[in-house]
Amino acid sequence: MTEPVILVVDDSRVSRMLIRTIIAHAHPKAIILEAGNADEALLKIEGQQVNLITLDLNMPGMDGLTLASKLLEKFPDAKIGLLTANIQEAIKNKAENLGILFISKPITEEKILAFIDG
Repeated sequence: MTEPVILVVDDSRVSRMLIRTIIAHAHPKAIILEAGNADEALLKIEGQQVNLITLDLNMPGMDGLTLASKLLEKFPDAKIGLLTANIQEAIKNKAENLGILFISKPITEEKILAFIDG
């Protein structure tokens, strides 16, 4: 199996670093792309085949759900996790309707690895 290409999108540098550290520790050969917002994410994926994506919901500009729908157009088979502290049912339902996994913050190793390896 080729190593996964993982896109981590979060406007918090600390959150991105935490997610990267967790993934890199468990999957040292994974290719991890990071972006601080949706526009940066869309630039980073040019020419890439992304397998796994973690998205923050609340970011400046385009939110994570809107970005998820754009990413699913490019990568219909990608597994996407929406990481957010916003646990409203409406958000969970929107994520479910898009076919993406809802992961509540705070970020933990267990949650990230369950998403990556699950």
